[in-house]
Amino acid sequence: MVGNRVVVEEIDSIACSKLLEAIAHFSYGFFLDSGSGIYKNDLGRYSLAGWNPFLILKSRGSSVQLIQKNRVINKRGNPFLVLRDILDKYRLASTCQDLPPFLGGGVGYLSYDLCHFWENLPCKAKDDLCLPELYIAFYDRVLIMDHLEKRTFVSLILSSPNKNNAMIKEKIEEVKRLGRKNVVAKKDEKRLLKPGGFLLESNLTKQQYLQAVGKAKNYIREGDIFQVNLSQRFHTKLLVSPHRLYQSLREINPAPFAAYLNFNGIKILSSSPERFLRVRDKEIETRPIKGTRPRGRNKQEDEKLGKGLLASQKDRAELVMIVDLERNDLGRVCQHGSIKVEELVKLEIFPTVFHTISTIRGILASGKDRIDLLRATFPGGSITGAPKIRAMEIIDELEPSKRSVYTGSLGYFGFNESMDLNIVIRTFLVKNDDLYFQVGGGIVADSDPEEEFQETLDKAKALISSLYNHRKV
Repeated sequence: MVGNRVVVEEIDSIACSKLLEAIAHFSYGFFLDSGSGIYKNDLGRYSLAGWNPFLILKSRGSSVQLIQKNRVINKRGNPFLVLRDILDKYRLASTCQDLPPFLGGGVGYLSYDLCHFWENLPCKAKDDLCLPELYIAFYDRVLIMDHLEKRTFVSLILSSPNKNNAMIKEKIEEVKRLGRKNVVAKKDEKRLLKPGGFLLESNLTKQQYLQAVGKAKNYIREGDIFQVNLSQRFHTKLLVSPHRLYQSLREINPAPFAAYLNFNGIKILSSSPERFLRVRDKEIETRPIKGTRPRGRNKQEDEKLGKGLLASQKDRAELVMIVDLERNDLGRVCQHGSIKVEELVKLEIFPTVFHTISTIRGILASGKDRIDLLRATFPGGSITGAPKIRAMEIIDELEPSKRSVYTGSLGYFGFNESMDLNIVIRTFLVKNDDLYFQVGGGIVADSDPEEEFQETLDKAKALISSLYNHRKV
């Protein structure tokens, strides 16, 4: 179906709060949220929203399911190859360079556990969430918010040249009505936290986490790895509607790669600061994060903590190791000589933490596509370790549960060959009435177990705060 045409029309702006209220009531509604323009650079330029997909793809293992117009097709195979076929089938012939990077395509997540499709890894960890490993919905109509230009657009992909102007107008008018619609909260959306708050339970006790760090350091001493990312998962009962909780999270911790997905009983509320991969016109960018410090209680303490992170040899060494890993991974699919480290160690400031971040860019080689790129790089090195394969084996040994969505990737696959995926961190996962979130950190030879445990709690600060803060939204 190459040759589909795109109609893009500017409309009046829609408040993010009103948009989120509406998305929460659409099955397969999504909001890819770049922080409403608070990030004054390309990271925060566009936010995207959509609902009513024309096709849904999900998989567990080699069991693949396609849903289109209430027709369900079950097949066996590699879900990445099915994804490639769909993207090729609906590929746009060409688009204007001045248009936004995403005009329609697939939006969803890739779970961390898809790594088993790429590598022969052990499967000791328990799959206790039983979620789809790949879950992507495909949209031919998208709402685009350009925060830089302060403009809002609707893009509509037309697969048939026979679609008349009246039909096009009605599809765009439906989006405009969204901005005028007043959504009344359902009764269960007004529930508040009970007195005394909530009970958080981890899948690891503190002592078990400290022991896992000790075992990881033993592997480092024995020469198996240089570093590994270890995490713990928290669980509590959901006592507030998910979209209200997301509004609280984006207020406390706006992030350039945030997202709200409402996928048929599974909801993902992400405030990720980390870009995994972006592809635009064959240009690739990845921005790994290593190094975290909490924000200070005052200006002086804040400045001291930020400078301390930049001066930390341990954090710098971790980041440089991951940069080397990412360069090596990209080298499998990029043009020779095209890979450049644009920023090796940059301090970036977020509402609750400091991070050190690198930026690496390259050009996708001729004959390679986005699926080849994922094959070479997924999951991201910043949340596995180095060497990557051995680090993933150790993660499977030391973490009691499969990671599922955590440290996988979420974002879009455009029909115009674009792609932008985050690393799923600082994220709530909602399944029925259960709420989960996971936090971790990089373990190296001189890691202090107590400090590593505390770092996981620092990273959880915004998530935990949003559980209390939702009543203010």
